Parts: sequence; structure tokens; C-alpha cells
Amino acid sequence: MGARSVTIAPMTALHSFISRYPNKTISAAVYDLQTGREIFANADVMMHPASTMKVPVMMEVFRQAQAGLLSLDERLPIYNSFNSIVDGSEFALEEADDSDKTLYARIGESETIRELNRLMIVRSSNLATNLLMERVGTSRVDAFIKELGIADMTVIRGLEDKKAYRLNINNSASARSSTRMMRLIAEGKVISRQACDEMIQVMLGQEFNESIPALLPGGVRVAHKTGWTGDFFHDIGIVFPPNREPFAISLFTYGFPENDESQAHNCMAEISSIIYSELIG
Repeated sequence: MGARSVTIAPMTALHSFISRYPNKTISAAVYDLQTGREIFANADVMMHPASTMKVPVMMEVFRQAQAGLLSLDERLPIYNSFNSIVDGSEFALEEADDSDKTLYARIGESETIRELNRLMIVRSSNLATNLLMERVGTSRVDAFIKELGIADMTVIRGLEDKKAYRLNINNSASARSSTRMMRLIAEGKVISRQACDEMIQVMLGQEFNESIPALLPGGVRVAHKTGWTGDFFHDIGIVFPPNREPFAISLFTYGFPENDESQAHNCMAEISSIIYSELIG
């Protein structure tokens, strides 16, 4: 913490590994809180962030809770009807496209903001995400990103707004901007140290662990958020090696086949292992 920041070109092992995928776009960005070392590879390529955008939603939920604008124990009605940002027309999320199915059987009931936030992160619930975005305001999510000084990240709409998607009206982010966000959380600089610790605890419960954590040594904790849509596959997180400060890491990929997601997960797992070995030895 507080060490001189050292920016380096992609290390040889990482560069060599990425070069095996000439027809894919693979981005990596790392910040080591222990040494200040940074590692970047194609880190400024802007991509559809998929469900990694749920981390900024969580940040705004906690910001509003801290400001007294909502309570994490407040209950929200569960519904499945949302409005496109294109023309205000209604659309519903499709249960088959959501990695969490539990809320769809509960339409008409209610759930706490705290539990909806957990489902949004650890199971990547699209329905929980849209409900939370309606509560806190999509524009406020994006404004908070800007207030934190995170460049090259935009959240302008909720999930499955297909009219907007067809017009290329999408959220966007890069590996660099995502690592900047995760670094700020790791450093306790988003809202408060307590809020950051609570958000880290939520992300430590992540149930999809095929990428960043998959090949790391036992005992290494990873607070992270995955995201995939079409042929975009990402994972962003904070890695906690034993007995040292953590490092923030973001891996973005584009071009892996949608019908064989294991290729993307395996690629990211290998990159995560390479970076861990470089930083930790």
C-alpha cells in the first residue's frame, strides 16, 4: 500500500499465452496493492461488460444505504415488467436466460434489498438486478462511477433491453476501468471501509468460479463477479493471497464460442494462474 506505482508491458508469459488466441480479443488489467505493480494487456479495449456491470449497481445500492436513502432491509416487490430506454415499451426478462431462477416463481411477493443484492452478485440474477436498478436509478449508478473517477465505464440500461441492444445502446467497460473499480473497493475507497468490506463479503460468496479462482492455490480467496453474454466472457475480482495485500484483476474476452463457454473459462483460469505466479511466485 502506498508503494510506487510501476506500469509494465505485458510480461512475457502472459503475452505468449495471449498470442495463442489470434482470433480472440483478450484483455487483462492487474493492480497489486502490495507493491503498486500494474500489468496491462489490451486493457483499454472497450467491450460489452455483460454482468460485470452488476458491481456498479451494488456500489450505488450501498451508497444510497449509507446516505439513508434506502435500507438494505427494505423489501421490494418482485415483478417482471420493465421499460425499454428506446421508447418506453414494456418487456419481460426470460427465465431461461437468467442464471438464477428462484425469483420467477415469486412474482407478486417481496424480498429485501440485501438479498436481491446477494442474488445479483453470487448467482448473477438478472431479475434482481433490474429490480435494484429501478429502485436506485440507472442514471445514479452511472453518475457514481463518474464521481469515483472511473473512466471508460458506462451503465445506461438494465438487462435484456433487446430494443436497445439491437440499436447498439449498451453498457460498456474495459479491463482497465474494471480493475480501477475493484482496486477502489479493495482499498476501502468506495463509500467507506465498512461498505467495501460488506461488498467484498458478498463477492466472496460468488457461485460461478470457473475462471479467476479455478487454478489458484488452495486457501486463496477471491471476491469476484463474472459476466457473459453472447461471445463476451469476463471475470473481475480481488484476489487475497495468504499473508499479503490483495491484488485487483479484470479479464475480458471476446470471440470464444457461445456454445462452448468452457474455452473462455479455461483461458481466463490459465491467465489468472500465470498472473498469480508472476506476482506471488
